[in-house]
Amino acid sequence: MKIFAEFKARRQNLINLMVEGVAIIPTSPEAIRNRDSHYPYRFDSYFYYLSGFKEPESVLVILAGPEPKSILFCRDKDTEREIWDGFRYGAEAAKAEFSFDEAYSINELDTVILKLLANQPKLFYSLGESANWDARVMGWMNALRAQARSGVHVPDDVSDVRQLVDEMRLIKSPFEIDLMRRSANIAAAAHNRAMRFAKPNMLEYEVEAEFLHEFYRNGAQAPAYTSIVAGGANACTLHYNANNCELKNGDLLLIDAGCELDGYASDITRTFPVNGKFAGAQKDVYELVLASQAAAIAKVNTSNHWNAPHEAALDVLAQGFVDLKLCKGSKEAVLENGDYRQFYMHRTGHWLGLDVHDAGEYKDKTGNWRMLVQNMTLTVEPGCYIRPAENVPEAFWNIGIRIEDDVLVTQAGCEILTKNAVKSVADIEALMANQ
Repeated sequence: MKIFAEFKARRQNLINLMVEGVAIIPTSPEAIRNRDSHYPYRFDSYFYYLSGFKEPESVLVILAGPEPKSILFCRDKDTEREIWDGFRYGAEAAKAEFSFDEAYSINELDTVILKLLANQPKLFYSLGESANWDARVMGWMNALRAQARSGVHVPDDVSDVRQLVDEMRLIKSPFEIDLMRRSANIAAAAHNRAMRFAKPNMLEYEVEAEFLHEFYRNGAQAPAYTSIVAGGANACTLHYNANNCELKNGDLLLIDAGCELDGYASDITRTFPVNGKFAGAQKDVYELVLASQAAAIAKVNTSNHWNAPHEAALDVLAQGFVDLKLCKGSKEAVLENGDYRQFYMHRTGHWLGLDVHDAGEYKDKTGNWRMLVQNMTLTVEPGCYIRPAENVPEAFWNIGIRIEDDVLVTQAGCEILTKNAVKSVADIEALMANQ
Protein backbone atom coordinates (compact mmCIF):
# COMPACT_ATOMS: atom_id res chain seq x y z
CA MET A 1 0.00 0.00 0.00
CA LYS A 2 3.01 2.29 0.45
CA ILE A 3 3.47 2.32 -3.33
CA PHE A 4 -0.13 3.32 -3.91
CA ALA A 5 0.22 6.16 -1.39
CA GLU A 6 2.65 7.69 -3.89
CA PHE A 7 -0.07 7.84 -6.54
CA LYS A 8 -2.67 9.10 -4.08
CA ALA A 9 -0.33 11.95 -3.11
CA ARG A 10 0.07 12.86 -6.79
CA ARG A 11 -3.70 13.04 -7.21
CA GLN A 12 -3.95 15.32 -4.19
CA ASN A 13 -1.21 17.51 -5.65
CA LEU A 14 -3.17 17.81 -8.89
CA ILE A 15 -6.33 18.68 -6.95
CA ASN A 16 -4.43 21.49 -5.25
CA LEU A 17 -3.20 22.81 -8.60
CA MET A 18 -6.65 22.61 -10.19
CA VAL A 19 -8.30 24.51 -7.29
CA GLU A 20 -11.74 23.78 -8.77
CA GLY A 21 -13.24 21.84 -11.64
CA VAL A 22 -13.07 18.31 -13.03
CA ALA A 23 -10.24 16.49 -14.81
CA ILE A 24 -10.76 13.58 -17.20
CA ILE A 25 -7.71 11.39 -17.93
CA PRO A 26 -8.29 8.24 -20.02
CA THR A 27 -5.66 5.56 -20.43
CA SER A 28 -4.37 4.29 -23.78
CA PRO A 29 -6.53 1.97 -25.86
CA GLU A 30 -5.33 -1.49 -26.80
CA ALA A 31 -3.80 -1.49 -30.28
CA ILE A 32 -4.35 -4.10 -32.97
CA ARG A 33 -1.11 -5.42 -34.45
CA ASN A 34 -2.78 -7.43 -37.18
CA ARG A 35 -6.17 -9.04 -37.61
CA ASP A 36 -7.17 -9.98 -34.04
CA SER A 37 -3.70 -9.90 -32.46
CA HIS A 38 -2.69 -7.01 -30.23
CA TYR A 39 0.54 -5.21 -29.52
CA PRO A 40 1.71 -5.68 -25.90
CA TYR A 41 -0.37 -3.25 -23.88
CA ARG A 42 1.21 -0.08 -22.51
CA PHE A 43 -0.82 2.33 -20.37
CA ASP A 44 -0.99 6.09 -20.95
CA SER A 45 1.78 7.81 -18.97
CA TYR A 46 -0.45 10.59 -17.56
CA PHE A 47 -3.11 8.14 -16.47
CA TYR A 48 -0.57 5.83 -14.85
CA TYR A 49 1.31 8.67 -13.17
CA LEU A 50 -1.85 9.61 -11.28
CA SER A 51 -3.42 6.20 -10.76
CA GLY A 52 -0.80 3.43 -10.69
CA PHE A 53 -3.43 1.36 -12.53
CA LYS A 54 -2.25 -0.67 -15.53
CA GLU A 55 -5.45 -2.11 -17.03
CA PRO A 56 -6.83 -0.90 -20.38
CA GLU A 57 -10.36 0.48 -20.77
CA SER A 58 -9.92 2.75 -17.76
CA VAL A 59 -10.58 6.42 -17.06
CA LEU A 60 -9.54 8.57 -14.10
CA VAL A 61 -11.78 11.47 -13.08
CA ILE A 62 -10.59 13.96 -10.48
CA LEU A 63 -12.81 16.54 -8.82
CA ALA A 64 -11.34 19.64 -7.16
CA GLY A 65 -13.19 22.16 -5.05
CA PRO A 66 -15.36 21.89 -1.93
CA GLU A 67 -15.70 18.09 -2.19
CA PRO A 68 -12.50 16.80 -3.84
CA LYS A 69 -12.33 13.17 -4.87
CA SER A 70 -10.68 10.79 -7.31
CA ILE A 71 -12.81 8.30 -9.23
CA LEU A 72 -11.74 5.31 -11.32
CA PHE A 73 -13.76 3.76 -14.12
CA CYS A 74 -12.45 0.32 -15.05
CA ARG A 75 -13.39 -3.05 -16.52
CA ASP A 76 -15.77 -5.29 -14.60
CA LYS A 77 -14.50 -8.30 -12.72
CA ASP A 78 -15.11 -11.12 -15.20
CA THR A 79 -13.90 -14.62 -14.38
CA GLU A 80 -14.77 -15.83 -17.87
CA ARG A 81 -12.57 -13.19 -19.56
CA GLU A 82 -9.83 -13.79 -17.00
CA ILE A 83 -9.48 -17.34 -18.33
CA TRP A 84 -8.47 -15.81 -21.67
CA ASP A 85 -6.84 -12.47 -20.83
CA GLY A 86 -5.69 -12.62 -17.21
CA PHE A 87 -6.58 -11.00 -13.92
CA ARG A 88 -8.92 -8.01 -13.64
CA TYR A 89 -9.44 -5.99 -10.49
CA GLY A 90 -13.00 -4.83 -11.02
CA ALA A 91 -14.27 -1.58 -9.51
CA GLU A 92 -14.64 -2.70 -5.89
CA ALA A 93 -11.17 -4.22 -5.54
CA ALA A 94 -9.51 -1.41 -7.50
CA LYS A 95 -11.06 1.21 -5.22
CA ALA A 96 -9.67 -0.48 -2.13
CA GLU A 97 -6.26 -1.45 -3.53
CA PHE A 98 -5.43 1.87 -5.21
CA SER A 99 -7.05 4.21 -2.64
CA PHE A 100 -9.64 5.82 -4.90
CA ASP A 101 -12.59 7.60 -3.34
CA GLU A 102 -15.01 5.96 -5.74
CA ALA A 103 -14.85 3.40 -8.54
CA TYR A 104 -17.36 2.35 -11.19
CA SER A 105 -17.64 0.00 -14.11
CA ILE A 106 -16.38 1.52 -17.35
CA ASN A 107 -19.83 0.67 -18.72
CA GLU A 108 -21.30 3.34 -16.42
CA LEU A 109 -19.01 6.12 -17.62
CA ASP A 110 -21.44 7.83 -20.01
CA THR A 111 -24.11 8.04 -17.31
CA VAL A 112 -22.02 8.96 -14.27
CA ILE A 113 -19.80 11.48 -16.05
CA LEU A 114 -22.78 13.73 -16.83
CA LYS A 115 -23.44 14.10 -13.11
CA LEU A 116 -19.76 14.81 -12.45
CA LEU A 117 -19.47 17.40 -15.24
CA ALA A 118 -22.70 19.23 -14.51
CA ASN A 119 -22.26 22.73 -13.07
CA GLN A 120 -18.49 22.43 -12.88
CA PRO A 121 -16.67 25.73 -13.57
CA LYS A 122 -13.74 24.21 -15.38
CA LEU A 123 -12.79 21.10 -17.37
CA PHE A 124 -9.22 19.82 -17.46
CA TYR A 125 -8.71 17.51 -20.41
CA SER A 126 -6.02 16.81 -23.03
CA LEU A 127 -7.94 18.21 -26.00
CA GLY A 128 -6.46 17.07 -29.31
CA GLU A 129 -4.70 13.98 -27.96
CA SER A 130 -7.33 11.56 -29.27
CA ALA A 131 -10.02 12.27 -31.86
CA ASN A 132 -12.20 9.53 -30.41
CA TRP A 133 -12.01 10.93 -26.88
CA ASP A 134 -12.47 14.49 -28.15
CA ALA A 135 -15.73 13.43 -29.78
CA ARG A 136 -16.86 11.62 -26.67
CA VAL A 137 -16.13 14.54 -24.36
CA MET A 138 -17.87 16.97 -26.72
CA GLY A 139 -20.84 14.59 -26.75
CA TRP A 140 -21.06 14.82 -22.97
CA MET A 141 -20.81 18.60 -23.10
CA ASN A 142 -23.59 18.80 -25.69
CA ALA A 143 -25.76 16.46 -23.63
CA LEU A 144 -25.40 18.83 -20.70
CA ARG A 145 -26.16 21.87 -22.87
CA ALA A 146 -29.45 20.22 -23.78
CA GLN A 147 -30.37 20.42 -20.10
CA ALA A 148 -29.89 24.20 -19.94
CA ARG A 149 -33.61 24.83 -19.30
CA SER A 150 -33.28 22.71 -16.17
CA GLY A 151 -30.59 25.04 -14.87
CA VAL A 152 -27.63 22.81 -15.77
CA HIS A 153 -24.57 24.48 -17.20
CA VAL A 154 -21.37 23.11 -18.70
CA PRO A 155 -17.79 24.08 -17.81
CA ASP A 156 -17.09 27.40 -19.53
CA ASP A 157 -13.33 27.00 -19.28
CA VAL A 158 -11.38 24.10 -20.78
CA SER A 159 -7.68 23.71 -19.92
CA ASP A 160 -5.10 21.13 -20.90
CA VAL A 161 -4.57 18.91 -17.87
CA ARG A 162 -1.14 17.98 -19.23
CA GLN A 163 0.18 21.46 -18.47
CA LEU A 164 -0.38 20.89 -14.77
CA VAL A 165 0.81 17.29 -14.70
CA ASP A 166 3.89 18.04 -16.83
CA GLU A 167 5.25 20.31 -14.11
CA MET A 168 4.60 17.60 -11.53
CA ARG A 169 6.30 14.94 -13.64
CA LEU A 170 9.36 17.10 -14.26
CA ILE A 171 10.54 16.85 -10.64
CA LYS A 172 11.05 13.22 -9.68
CA SER A 173 10.14 11.83 -6.26
CA PRO A 174 12.40 9.44 -4.31
CA PHE A 175 10.11 6.61 -5.46
CA GLU A 176 10.69 7.56 -9.10
CA ILE A 177 14.43 8.11 -8.68
CA ASP A 178 14.80 4.63 -7.20
CA LEU A 179 13.02 3.11 -10.21
CA MET A 180 15.11 5.14 -12.63
CA ARG A 181 18.36 4.03 -10.94
CA ARG A 182 17.27 0.42 -11.26
CA SER A 183 16.24 0.88 -14.90
CA ALA A 184 19.59 2.57 -15.60
CA ASN A 185 21.55 -0.25 -13.98
CA ILE A 186 19.75 -2.89 -16.03
CA ALA A 187 20.40 -0.98 -19.25
CA ALA A 188 24.05 -0.36 -18.33
CA ALA A 189 24.59 -4.09 -17.78
CA ALA A 190 22.96 -4.76 -21.14
CA HIS A 191 25.33 -2.40 -22.95
CA ASN A 192 28.33 -3.99 -21.26
CA ARG A 193 27.02 -7.41 -22.27
CA ALA A 194 26.66 -6.26 -25.89
CA MET A 195 30.28 -5.07 -25.94
CA ARG A 196 31.50 -8.41 -24.62
CA PHE A 197 29.43 -10.29 -27.19
CA ALA A 198 29.96 -8.33 -30.43
CA LYS A 199 32.41 -9.62 -33.02
CA PRO A 200 33.08 -9.06 -36.72
CA ASN A 201 30.75 -10.86 -39.15
CA MET A 202 27.86 -10.94 -36.70
CA LEU A 203 24.56 -9.37 -37.66
CA GLU A 204 23.26 -6.32 -35.84
CA TYR A 205 20.19 -8.16 -34.60
CA GLU A 206 22.35 -10.82 -32.95
CA VAL A 207 23.80 -8.12 -30.72
CA GLU A 208 20.33 -6.67 -30.16
CA ALA A 209 19.17 -10.07 -28.89
CA GLU A 210 21.89 -10.01 -26.24
CA PHE A 211 20.87 -6.76 -24.61
CA LEU A 212 17.17 -7.60 -24.88
CA HIS A 213 17.98 -10.81 -22.98
CA GLU A 214 19.69 -8.74 -20.29
CA PHE A 215 16.68 -6.41 -20.07
CA TYR A 216 14.17 -9.19 -19.52
CA ARG A 217 16.28 -11.41 -17.25
CA ASN A 218 16.58 -8.48 -14.83
CA GLY A 219 12.87 -7.69 -14.67
CA ALA A 220 12.44 -4.91 -17.23
CA GLN A 221 9.09 -5.28 -18.95
CA ALA A 222 10.11 -3.94 -22.37
CA PRO A 223 12.61 -1.86 -24.30
CA ALA A 224 11.87 1.80 -23.62
CA TYR A 225 11.89 2.53 -27.37
CA THR A 226 12.87 0.88 -30.64
CA SER A 227 16.54 0.05 -30.23
CA ILE A 228 19.21 1.35 -32.60
CA VAL A 229 21.99 -1.13 -33.40
CA ALA A 230 23.96 0.59 -36.15
CA GLY A 231 27.23 -0.73 -37.51
CA GLY A 232 29.56 1.30 -39.73
CA ALA A 233 27.80 3.79 -42.01
CA ASN A 234 24.41 2.96 -40.43
CA ALA A 235 25.48 4.94 -37.37
CA CYS A 236 25.30 8.11 -39.45
CA THR A 237 21.51 7.67 -39.69
CA LEU A 238 20.25 9.06 -36.39
CA HIS A 239 17.11 6.93 -36.11
CA TYR A 240 18.36 3.81 -37.89
CA ASN A 241 16.48 0.74 -36.67
CA ALA A 242 16.60 -1.93 -39.37
CA ASN A 243 19.25 -3.71 -37.26
CA ASN A 244 19.89 -6.34 -39.93
CA CYS A 245 23.32 -5.62 -41.43
CA GLU A 246 26.60 -7.44 -41.00
CA LEU A 247 29.16 -6.01 -38.60
CA LYS A 248 32.47 -5.57 -40.39
CA ASN A 249 35.95 -5.78 -38.96
CA GLY A 250 37.27 -2.25 -38.45
CA ASP A 251 33.83 -0.63 -38.14
CA LEU A 252 32.27 1.04 -35.12
CA LEU A 253 28.97 -0.12 -33.66
CA LEU A 254 26.57 2.45 -32.19
CA ILE A 255 23.89 1.08 -29.83
CA ASP A 256 21.14 3.38 -28.56
CA ALA A 257 18.99 1.27 -26.26
CA GLY A 258 17.23 1.48 -22.93
CA CYS A 259 14.67 -0.49 -20.98
CA GLU A 260 11.39 0.27 -19.24
CA LEU A 261 10.99 -0.79 -15.62
CA ASP A 262 7.55 -0.30 -14.08
CA GLY A 263 6.93 2.46 -16.61
CA TYR A 264 10.24 4.33 -16.17
CA ALA A 265 12.72 4.56 -19.01
CA SER A 266 16.48 4.41 -19.25
CA ASP A 267 18.21 5.70 -22.39
CA ILE A 268 21.87 4.90 -23.09
CA THR A 269 24.04 5.17 -26.18
CA ARG A 270 27.47 3.63 -26.47
CA THR A 271 29.73 3.39 -29.50
CA PHE A 272 32.57 0.89 -29.70
CA PRO A 273 34.78 -0.89 -32.27
CA VAL A 274 33.42 -4.21 -33.51
CA ASN A 275 36.88 -5.78 -33.26
CA GLY A 276 37.58 -4.31 -29.82
CA LYS A 277 40.22 -1.74 -30.81
CA PHE A 278 39.74 1.93 -31.69
CA ALA A 279 41.91 2.93 -34.62
CA GLY A 280 43.14 6.23 -36.07
CA ALA A 281 40.39 8.68 -36.88
CA GLN A 282 37.84 6.60 -34.95
CA LYS A 283 39.73 7.16 -31.72
CA ASP A 284 40.24 10.87 -32.42
CA VAL A 285 36.53 11.46 -33.01
CA TYR A 286 35.50 9.26 -30.10
CA GLU A 287 37.75 11.13 -27.67
CA LEU A 288 36.30 14.40 -28.98
CA VAL A 289 32.71 13.32 -28.38
CA LEU A 290 33.62 11.94 -24.96
CA ALA A 291 35.25 15.26 -24.02
CA SER A 292 32.20 17.17 -25.20
CA GLN A 293 29.97 14.97 -23.07
CA ALA A 294 32.16 15.52 -20.01
CA ALA A 295 31.92 19.28 -20.55
CA ALA A 296 28.14 19.03 -20.85
CA ILE A 297 27.70 16.88 -17.74
CA ALA A 298 29.82 19.36 -15.77
CA LYS A 299 27.11 21.96 -16.50
CA VAL A 300 24.28 19.83 -15.11
CA ASN A 301 23.68 21.59 -11.80
CA THR A 302 21.23 24.00 -10.21
CA SER A 303 23.35 27.03 -11.13
CA ASN A 304 22.70 26.51 -14.84
CA HIS A 305 19.77 26.58 -17.24
CA TRP A 306 18.61 23.74 -19.46
CA ASN A 307 20.66 24.78 -22.48
CA ALA A 308 24.00 25.16 -20.67
CA PRO A 309 25.03 21.50 -21.23
CA HIS A 310 24.27 21.80 -24.94
CA GLU A 311 26.28 25.00 -25.22
CA ALA A 312 29.23 23.38 -23.44
CA ALA A 313 29.16 20.29 -25.67
CA LEU A 314 28.87 22.39 -28.80
CA ASP A 315 31.82 24.55 -27.81
CA VAL A 316 34.08 21.49 -27.44
CA LEU A 317 32.80 19.86 -30.63
CA ALA A 318 33.26 22.99 -32.74
CA GLN A 319 36.88 23.37 -31.62
CA GLY A 320 37.45 19.69 -32.27
CA PHE A 321 36.02 19.89 -35.77
CA VAL A 322 38.49 22.70 -36.50
CA ASP A 323 41.40 20.76 -34.99
CA LEU A 324 40.53 17.65 -37.02
CA LYS A 325 40.19 19.82 -40.16
CA LEU A 326 36.58 18.84 -40.63
CA CYS A 327 35.61 22.51 -40.42
CA LYS A 328 37.57 25.54 -41.62
CA GLY A 329 38.18 28.78 -39.76
CA SER A 330 37.99 29.59 -36.07
CA LYS A 331 35.77 27.91 -33.50
CA GLU A 332 33.78 31.14 -33.21
CA ALA A 333 33.21 31.25 -36.97
CA VAL A 334 32.13 27.62 -37.07
CA LEU A 335 29.60 28.27 -34.31
CA GLU A 336 28.33 31.46 -35.89
CA ASN A 337 27.88 30.17 -39.44
CA GLY A 338 26.62 26.75 -38.34
CA ASP A 339 29.18 24.68 -40.25
CA TYR A 340 29.25 22.24 -37.32
CA ARG A 341 25.76 21.10 -38.29
CA GLN A 342 27.22 18.96 -41.07
CA PHE A 343 28.53 16.68 -38.33
CA TYR A 344 26.35 17.47 -35.31
CA MET A 345 22.73 18.24 -36.09
CA HIS A 346 20.79 17.42 -32.93
CA ARG A 347 20.57 18.80 -29.42
CA THR A 348 22.43 17.37 -26.45
CA GLY A 349 19.60 15.92 -24.39
CA HIS A 350 15.98 15.68 -23.31
CA TRP A 351 13.94 15.10 -20.16
CA LEU A 352 13.63 11.46 -19.09
CA GLY A 353 11.07 9.62 -16.99
CA LEU A 354 7.84 7.75 -17.72
CA ASP A 355 8.38 8.72 -21.35
CA VAL A 356 11.78 8.51 -23.03
CA HIS A 357 11.27 12.08 -24.23
CA ASP A 358 9.57 12.98 -21.00
CA ALA A 359 7.03 15.63 -20.10
CA GLY A 360 8.01 19.18 -19.27
CA GLU A 361 8.73 22.49 -20.96
CA TYR A 362 12.30 23.51 -21.76
CA LYS A 363 11.68 27.25 -21.52
CA ASP A 364 9.81 29.26 -18.93
CA LYS A 365 6.84 31.50 -19.65
CA THR A 366 9.15 34.43 -20.39
CA GLY A 367 10.82 32.51 -23.20
CA ASN A 368 14.07 31.92 -21.32
CA TRP A 369 15.65 28.50 -20.84
CA ARG A 370 14.39 27.16 -17.55
CA MET A 371 16.83 26.63 -14.70
CA LEU A 372 17.80 23.11 -13.73
CA VAL A 373 16.24 22.06 -10.43
CA GLN A 374 17.10 19.28 -8.02
CA ASN A 375 15.53 15.90 -8.98
CA MET A 376 15.08 16.70 -12.66
CA THR A 377 16.30 13.83 -14.86
CA LEU A 378 17.72 14.31 -18.34
CA THR A 379 19.96 12.72 -20.93
CA VAL A 380 23.31 14.10 -22.08
CA GLU A 381 24.08 12.79 -25.56
CA PRO A 382 26.44 14.66 -27.90
CA GLY A 383 27.52 12.98 -31.11
CA CYS A 384 29.36 13.23 -34.40
CA TYR A 385 28.16 11.78 -37.71
CA ILE A 386 30.48 11.99 -40.69
CA ARG A 387 29.04 11.00 -44.03
CA PRO A 388 31.23 10.82 -47.16
CA ALA A 389 31.58 14.25 -48.73
CA GLU A 390 34.06 16.16 -50.88
CA ASN A 391 35.06 18.40 -47.98
CA VAL A 392 35.72 15.47 -45.63
CA PRO A 393 39.01 13.50 -45.54
CA GLU A 394 38.31 9.89 -46.47
CA ALA A 395 39.76 8.60 -43.19
CA PHE A 396 36.69 10.03 -41.42
CA TRP A 397 34.01 8.68 -43.77
CA ASN A 398 31.15 6.74 -42.19
CA ILE A 399 32.22 7.35 -38.60
CA GLY A 400 29.11 7.78 -36.46
CA ILE A 401 29.51 8.24 -32.70
CA ARG A 402 27.08 9.13 -29.94
CA ILE A 403 27.65 8.81 -26.19
CA GLU A 404 24.57 9.14 -23.99
CA ASP A 405 24.00 8.96 -20.26
CA ASP A 406 21.05 9.51 -17.93
CA VAL A 407 21.70 12.23 -15.38
CA LEU A 408 19.92 13.29 -12.18
CA VAL A 409 20.22 16.87 -10.96
CA THR A 410 21.24 16.83 -7.29
CA GLN A 411 21.74 19.43 -4.59
CA ALA A 412 25.52 19.14 -4.98
CA GLY A 413 25.62 18.89 -8.79
CA CYS A 414 24.52 15.75 -10.60
CA GLU A 415 24.51 11.96 -10.48
CA ILE A 416 25.17 9.90 -13.61
CA LEU A 417 22.58 7.15 -13.27
CA THR A 418 24.10 5.12 -16.11
CA LYS A 419 27.71 5.34 -14.91
CA ASN A 420 28.07 1.54 -14.87
CA ALA A 421 28.02 1.39 -18.68
CA VAL A 422 31.72 1.64 -19.60
CA LYS A 423 32.68 4.42 -22.00
CA SER A 424 36.36 5.36 -21.84
CA VAL A 425 38.55 4.00 -24.62
CA ALA A 426 40.64 2.06 -22.13
CA ASP A 427 37.62 0.56 -20.34
CA ILE A 428 35.87 -0.44 -23.55
CA GLU A 429 38.97 -2.08 -24.99
CA ALA A 430 39.67 -3.89 -21.70
CA LEU A 431 36.08 -5.16 -21.47
CA MET A 432 36.10 -6.40 -25.06
CA ALA A 433 39.51 -8.04 -24.64
CA ASN A 434 38.09 -10.19 -21.83
CA GLN A 435 35.04 -11.41 -23.73
